[in-house]
Amino acid sequence: MAGVIKRTMDLFRSKANKALDAAEDPRDTLDLGYKQMQDQVVELRRALADVATQRKRLELEAEKQQAQAAKLQDQAKAALDQGNEDLAREALTRRAAIAQHLSELESQHATVVEQEQRVAKSVEAIEAKVQAMRAEKELLKSSYTAAEAEAKAGELVSGISKSMGDSGAAIERAREKIDTMQARAGAVNELLDAGSLPDITGTGGDDIQAQLDKVKLSADVDAQLAALKAGKSDALESGEQA
Repeated sequence: MAGVIKRTMDLFRSKANKALDAAEDPRDTLDLGYKQMQDQVVELRRALADVATQRKRLELEAEKQQAQAAKLQDQAKAALDQGNEDLAREALTRRAAIAQHLSELESQHATVVEQEQRVAKSVEAIEAKVQAMRAEKELLKSSYTAAEAEAKAGELVSGISKSMGDSGAAIERAREKIDTMQARAGAVNELLDAGSLPDITGTGGDDIQAQLDKVKLSADVDAQLAALKAGKSDALESGEQA
């Protein structure tokens, strides 16, 4: 029986390794192996029940034969009391045959009792292994679940880090574009203020101020022209006096 249990455990380990190599969920494999061992316990218990039934049948048969032997003993005494020695001898002969049969029953009973004890020990041993396997499988399942959760967390963190890296690059590009647009807007405003660009929006200047500036510019030109004329006239006068 120990050999059967060992082969079963080896087969289970082999199947479990193959299942793990095939990327199957080892928790399912552990549960399957545990169920198979439970089924074996059920089969052993049935065998134990069969042996116990055979033992009980022998015991009942022995009780029946013992009762028959006692009855024949009483009948032999009664026959002698009646002076019928031949009948008494027949009763004792039958009783002797029953005694021999009882001896055989006793031998069979002893053999069956030994078988029952061995099967009972096997049941006890495999039940202990089943309980140990149950505790181990639950521990392994918990460890696998924890490792799986940790792996998923690592994958999520890795994904988040990648996303953050991509987001950081996008943010940096956005900042560069904003800086470029702000610089461009500043340059355009400077050109507008300097009058290098026409204001086509109609909102970039003051038309009244523009007219005032135009009049002022014309006045400045007239003043400069008058000054030139005055200077030329003074020069002519100085020449005539000389």
